[in-house]
Amino acid sequence: MARRTTAPNVETAATTADVFGEVLRYFREEARLTQKALAQHIPCDRSQIAHIEAGARVPHDDFVKTCDRVLGTNGALMRLWVRIDWYPDVEHPDWFKRRAKMEEIAVAVREYQQQTMPGLLQTEEYATALFSWVADASPEEIAERARARLSRQKRFLASDGPLYIALLDESCLRTVVGDQGIMWRQLAHLLELRNRPNIRIQVIPADAAGVIRPKTSMSLIKLPDGKEWVYSESLDKGHFSDAPATLARHSHTYDVLRADALSASESADLIGEVMERNRHHGQAQPQLGPLDQEQLQRFRRRQLHRAGPRFPRPRPRPRQQDR
Repeated sequence: MARRTTAPNVETAATTADVFGEVLRYFREEARLTQKALAQHIPCDRSQIAHIEAGARVPHDDFVKTCDRVLGTNGALMRLWVRIDWYPDVEHPDWFKRRAKMEEIAVAVREYQQQTMPGLLQTEEYATALFSWVADASPEEIAERARARLSRQKRFLASDGPLYIALLDESCLRTVVGDQGIMWRQLAHLLELRNRPNIRIQVIPADAAGVIRPKTSMSLIKLPDGKEWVYSESLDKGHFSDAPATLARHSHTYDVLRADALSASESADLIGEVMERNRHHGQAQPQLGPLDQEQLQRFRRRQLHRAGPRFPRPRPRPRQQDR
């Protein structure tokens, strides 16, 4: 994301997250709502309201739209949210800057990921927990890396965002990052994102027979001029290639993987299944839409059916022949 330049020691309302927090607090207090009461309307945890009002957390557009509706602000918060450069000072690692620059202009990103969630799908707490695995990283460094990662998401979460297709190996759903509560909310976040028109999330199940899985995660990035790049990572290093043979090979691998993956709807069922198994860890649960609730309900009905007592079905007796 391009930075906006300002005079030294000068901050403007369009570049500071704390101003948005002050405006949100003003409208909330005008509506005579506590942080807890507003959180119940969203719904979300009260601490999320506190962090956003303090300028310490970036709100999603759905959160802002709900606040506009609940507080009766006639879209004022959304108009401010769109103008703010939420990440004016983030720094990506040197080896990743080229990838981040590509994402700022890409028209499509197709990604395959194993073990952990792709950065474009991660929640703030998931990213923070993931960076906590890095040895010798200070809390400040961890927070900065998480902010840099989330700064990449805003363009893809916009209503007119570029196409993003994520193929997730099932290990992404199963590998616990942080704790079970963080994982539950991360999976709920996937269900929210899948409802966006430009995002598709598909899972490759662990028990899928005959699937040839790449040894590393990879991304196929298409730029506005039609040029495509393949990107992969090794330890602390990114690799780019636009060689026709390399692109053709990786595109073929990706297309075959997508054909072997579950559909978006079936993938949501599997995500719901993993969530259901960890339901008691999902405190401070994010709001799920009607389709997402249906995914969980469908799985619960299947579980109840399987767990219930089985009774022998009466079978018709063979008809006796007339003598």
